[in-house]
Amino acid sequence: MLVILLGLGVLVLDQLSKQWIRDAFYYGESRPVIDGIFNLVYVRNPGAAWGIFGGQGILLILLSIVVLILLIVYRRSFLHDGLSHKIILGLMLGGIVGNLVDRIRFGWVTDFLDFHVGVHHWPSFNVADSAICIAVGLYFITTVFPDLGKKNKPDTK
Repeated sequence: MLVILLGLGVLVLDQLSKQWIRDAFYYGESRPVIDGIFNLVYVRNPGAAWGIFGGQGILLILLSIVVLILLIVYRRSFLHDGLSHKIILGLMLGGIVGNLVDRIRFGWVTDFLDFHVGVHHWPSFNVADSAICIAVGLYFITTVFPDLGKKNKPDTK
């Protein structure tokens, strides 16, 4: 149930935030939130992360659907039933579906979070992208450090 609720939560937050940007901003507009560090922008990304595979909308839709199916069917082979992996799966599913909805509706994904420090600029992203990245990071951490976060059991030898 947690996986479904978290996935739906990510999907709803993602879609509401993107709709707000499309309603409140004109395409290409940028507004500073923290001067010199963080802006809200309205960007249309026709590709995947960092704009790769731009113009390959059908391929990206099919890839998203295949990944969703594989995640659901094979989740038990790479995820356990612990809380951390339920969170990972919920974040992944919500993030993938959030961007998939945009690709199907518009042919592009709405991005709006824009960070930069000095001359270093991170490509704009959205809530769905954030959820996917957090899920991948958590998966990496829980794979490399599988005992992290587990309570220490007293030695009963």
